[in-house]
Amino acid sequence: MSIEVSIIIPFYNKIGLLKKALSSINKQSYTNYEVIIVNDNNIIKNLSYLKKIKDRKIKIIYNKKNLGAGLSRNKGIQNARGDYIAFLDSDDTWYKDKLYYQLRFMKKNGYLASHTSYNLVNLNGKIFAKRKAKLMNHSSLMKSCDIGLSTVILKKDILNNKNNFPKLKTKEDYVLWLKLTKKGIVFYPLKKFYTNWANVPSSLSQSIIQKIKDAFLVYHKYQNLNMINSLINTFILSINYLRK
Repeated sequence: MSIEVSIIIPFYNKIGLLKKALSSINKQSYTNYEVIIVNDNNIIKNLSYLKKIKDRKIKIIYNKKNLGAGLSRNKGIQNARGDYIAFLDSDDTWYKDKLYYQLRFMKKNGYLASHTSYNLVNLNGKIFAKRKAKLMNHSSLMKSCDIGLSTVILKKDILNNKNNFPKLKTKEDYVLWLKLTKKGIVFYPLKKFYTNWANVPSSLSQSIIQKIKDAFLVYHKYQNLNMINSLINTFILSINYLRK
């Protein structure tokens, strides 16, 4: 039987969180999948753990140099055998029926792209906020990126060398969603909560500055807007983010 869905996981660090992500995949009620882990940090403890994984459903790709999450996902997609691509970051987890109901939702309606509602959780797994999925087209997406990456499933054949993740530190998923919606593809919402997104502590000030810089690039470089319109859209995106 051919593989129906390929699950792409870029991995940089935090083995404990990756174990939780893999455990949530292993508990899925839907089983016709493969997992592609793209290791992007060749430190000894990572390599030691990954080499101990013997699950036949899991394929591991080792980057020779650090590529970042976006380009690592591209590598995973290139090696994927499934008709559908599901994304899961290594610090996030799924509920056990996530793949089953989301794939059924897409196949029943002929959808090329979908996403689900998700919870924001701390490192202890406690929910502190919720994000409800809604229909996202290019117009609505330009104002606010209301798509959780680890909730997304795409039909593989809409992805290619032009429709892929760019080399950005943040917002790389936002660029791809905008590319796809600009071509008329709609992200249809499955409104039930099927994903937990982990809020992993990092340098807040650096993160905010980086996100603002990358947001500007999203509009100026990738959406080809002039500087003024790029700044306006960056401001609108930031305000909508703060309102969430």
